[in-house]
Amino acid sequence: MRPTRPEHQIPVSSSDDIILVRDRYYILATSALADDRTLVLKHGDTFGVFDRYGDLQPLGRGRQGLFHEDTRYLSRLELRLGLIRPLLLSATVTDDNGRLTADLTNPDLNHGDGAILPRDTIHVFRTAFLWKAACHIRLRVHNFAAEPVPVAIVLRFAADFADIFEVRGTSRSHRGVLLEPALTPTSVRIRYRGLDDLVRATRLDFEPTPAELTADTAQWNLVLGPGEDAELHATVHCEPGDQPSPVLGFEAARQELTDAAEAARARWCRVETSNEQLNDWLGRSSADLRMMVTDTAQGPYPYAGVPWFSTAFGRDGIITALETLWINPDLAAGVLRYLAATQATEQVPERDAEPGKILHEVRFGEMARLREVPFDRYYGTVDATPLFVILAGAYYRHTGDGLLIDAIWPHIERAVGWMLEYGDLDRDGFVEYARRDERGLVNQGWKDSGDSVFHADGVLAHGPIAICEVQAYAHGALVVAADLAELLGHAARAAELRRRADDLRLAFERTFWCEELGTYALALDGDKRPCAVRASNAGHALFTGTASRDRAARVARTLLGGDSFSGWGVRTLSARERRYNPMSYHNGSVWPHDTALIAAGMARYGLKDEALRIFTGLFDASLFVDLHRLPELFCGFPRRPAEGPTLYPVACAPQAWAAGAVYLVLQACLGLSVDGARQRLELDRPVLPGWLHHLELRGLRVGAGQVDLDLRRHRDDVGVNVTRREGAVEVVVVK
Repeated sequence: MRPTRPEHQIPVSSSDDIILVRDRYYILATSALADDRTLVLKHGDTFGVFDRYGDLQPLGRGRQGLFHEDTRYLSRLELRLGLIRPLLLSATVTDDNGRLTADLTNPDLNHGDGAILPRDTIHVFRTAFLWKAACHIRLRVHNFAAEPVPVAIVLRFAADFADIFEVRGTSRSHRGVLLEPALTPTSVRIRYRGLDDLVRATRLDFEPTPAELTADTAQWNLVLGPGEDAELHATVHCEPGDQPSPVLGFEAARQELTDAAEAARARWCRVETSNEQLNDWLGRSSADLRMMVTDTAQGPYPYAGVPWFSTAFGRDGIITALETLWINPDLAAGVLRYLAATQATEQVPERDAEPGKILHEVRFGEMARLREVPFDRYYGTVDATPLFVILAGAYYRHTGDGLLIDAIWPHIERAVGWMLEYGDLDRDGFVEYARRDERGLVNQGWKDSGDSVFHADGVLAHGPIAICEVQAYAHGALVVAADLAELLGHAARAAELRRRADDLRLAFERTFWCEELGTYALALDGDKRPCAVRASNAGHALFTGTASRDRAARVARTLLGGDSFSGWGVRTLSARERRYNPMSYHNGSVWPHDTALIAAGMARYGLKDEALRIFTGLFDASLFVDLHRLPELFCGFPRRPAEGPTLYPVACAPQAWAAGAVYLVLQACLGLSVDGARQRLELDRPVLPGWLHHLELRGLRVGAGQVDLDLRRHRDDVGVNVTRREGAVEVVVVK
């Protein structure tokens, strides 16, 4: 997008492209994984969505681009051999998600003098990676001809500085302006002054000096001898606030990235198995999780998903930390510190904020800064607050880190206070939600689509709404808070919280159970009428241990029935329900994290065969998806022979809690739990599926110690051997 005058308004795209999928702040279905494969890189607050060539294509409302802090700093990056796009040989993202690589070659090229350069003569090996708010690109060009070959290498580029919510489909009546670009012989700086009066800049540095450089094109004119190479570099810097970023060369940046990745990898427990396909799923999941982690002032935090949710979400961060607690407890510590630091301290209706409430999402873009969207620091979630308390308890049990619990105890108390006061709108003992601002989310559980809570006849429920799983979370949170209060010497407070927990559990059983459905109601509406709907939400009551034992078994049977279990995972909504649609976001699709939480709940009640069935479904799904990367969700169509799951068009991939799902289901099947204070590791009746014979765990942290384990499936049980032990770690296997 080359400027024609010093300042001009920037269109992003026409309104004809708008098709809303969820509600006014959510996702358009005009750019889809199913028909437009993309390659993803992320580091810190920067991510890139590239096509298979490594280009960024300005396709309608496509999501491709280089983004930093919710702004697209590069909307076009196209490599050309002269005027022609090269041919794609292959492209991938490396196993560790560190680099994008693409092998490209020339089509038949006419030099203009009648000479034809045959295809497959010039090889271009393209490498790109992200480091410290910059995209580093290297092009290695090789001539395989027996004679010298002239070749023009051209990069076309543009920056539209679109806000992430614009890219997702929100229209704006006014935008900022592009400023006159600044050029030197080796760089271009494109600047944009937003309506928030912040100047954002994209700086492109080139090496060696291009033969031609304009505000939107860099060109090198090469003449390569037989077998000769040339190496070209481009670096794209994202500069919020118009502050020039430091220059760091390709090799220096790559070494820093490599060193940081190796240091991070050393903190994770390593899992190796006898099944290479499971190893591929585990390897991609661990790489995705490390990529999604961003270092904050409070510690590591797993951002939710690329492209739409590459920021801190309270609910997503907590669930990801719970899924991976046994693999890397550092994530849980970072999540707890970050959410304690951002906990609401006052009532702010336009943010749905109330004292003690835990963050839903934070945004840094122009539209958030201007309050065009309410998500600069938004608290419109009903479940993050009890989940925060649950994570605190799980973290302490696993690590024995009493210092962190002591430090955040006031925040835990405030979270419990929010549940009991602001969360219980009508003082009936249940936790309800109702948005305080019309721009906020209508539904504030994890299924936050506008149509996700309804009655059996399909009529939408009106608020305030008490959603099923939130009562289970609240019960679990009160139990955990009581244990932590006792740990810190607050005996009277512990007794009060246990009483409240018992009261809530009994009220939940009495009010939510639907005998005729064999499951718990989806929700209670504002008139306390149960939404008698079979939905996956009920499975979360098993995860927290809230359900009675006999009802837990019935819920498990319901969720694994043919109307709820697709063969790949548990549907968010039974196929028997009025609003079932396997292509919907929350009313019939399958979400890996939801399915994994249900599997963990089943295992908690000793339903290991049921957990194994879910493990197998998710494993089979991983065999069919690109890079063995489970997406945010996929469609809920029944499993068909010799076919994979049907993709959901705008699902995030990678998505942190989808990546964490494999670790939670594996932990559930192994019955693995850690008592960090006592340095005790327990495996309670471990089971493995028939397709998995051998499992190795390396560097499993148990309090201040570590162990390596070797597990082998036999006919009737799983054998466990300790192959390495650091510290006084006790390993107990319950048969």
